[in-house]
Amino acid sequence: MRVPPIPLRSSAAALAVGLVATACAGEGNGPASGADGLTLGYFPNITHAPALIGVENGIYEEALGDVAFDTQTFHNGPDAVNALFSGEVDAAFLGPNPAVNGWSQSEGEALHVIAGAATQGTGLVVRDHIETVEDLPGHTFSTPMLGGTQDVALRWFAQEQGWEVDTAGGGDLSIIPQDNPDTVDAFALGEIDGAWLPEPHLSRILDQDDAHLLIDEPDLWEETDGHYVTTLLIVNADFLEEYPETVRDLLRGHVESVDRIDADPDEAAETSRAHLEALTGGALDPELTAVAFENVTFTVDPAAHSLVTQSEQAEAIDLLEPVDLNGIFALDPLNDVLAEAGHEPVEGLQGEGQS
Repeated sequence: MRVPPIPLRSSAAALAVGLVATACAGEGNGPASGADGLTLGYFPNITHAPALIGVENGIYEEALGDVAFDTQTFHNGPDAVNALFSGEVDAAFLGPNPAVNGWSQSEGEALHVIAGAATQGTGLVVRDHIETVEDLPGHTFSTPMLGGTQDVALRWFAQEQGWEVDTAGGGDLSIIPQDNPDTVDAFALGEIDGAWLPEPHLSRILDQDDAHLLIDEPDLWEETDGHYVTTLLIVNADFLEEYPETVRDLLRGHVESVDRIDADPDEAAETSRAHLEALTGGALDPELTAVAFENVTFTVDPAAHSLVTQSEQAEAIDLLEPVDLNGIFALDPLNDVLAEAGHEPVEGLQGEGQS
């Protein structure tokens, strides 16, 4: 299935959600044999650690058996979603807002969320002279992308304080989109006063002089005990319908990756660090990586209810119009795999783990 690429403005404007329910995954509709190959997309972020570990340790490749396995990395959600639309990748790890945007842009035709990957691991880091929330106006901040998950979080927080911001970088706060590595450099050069970021980039800035964490985002999620979805695993809808067994194999690898994190977080952090260094060509401090790892909770549960809140925040700041996302979740394959592994099933928004 090909759908038009997502322009940046649409990426910000189409992030809407209604009630989300789990959808049937087309089981039994595909051929008996699996796909010839599967390409997985992911980001060089600690919040994508299940992918980092699964790729580095060959977990996905082993789980997929004879299916040829390939990968592609991205730095922003629209590029990853466009790659899914065009068939460059068959599945991808994404933040919640880009996943919702992809669903919206394709009118619910192009993708499904098949698992969670991470919650938490984000926040606002600022210069030391910004001591309180009241000190934020008049300063410049970065987020990974316009309309992305952390961008919505910062803009919604600003609106909650009664401040005005716009998409051109004006208002009481100046908010500019930058790739995460560029944001780390921009802070070091004094070009920005702070950023709302995921790990490990959050900890990388905190490790610099003149930086401290002003807002730990879990503190804003009291109703969910600090848990909110940071990373989801999505799949091309046609691929899921045609090759459900291959998707189950991918999910077997995903569940194993998360289980390994739970069993030995220290080893998982070191494996993630090694893989990030291989991807970026730069060195990462092992202690900094360990700290970043501790700030994230890794889980296959998609934390479906938090997705509604995040989309409502995006609507509140006029970056989206409501859209019916009924059917975005396809959790049957994951729950089959979880049952095989002796784990509890996960649920959608209405207590539905199966459709």
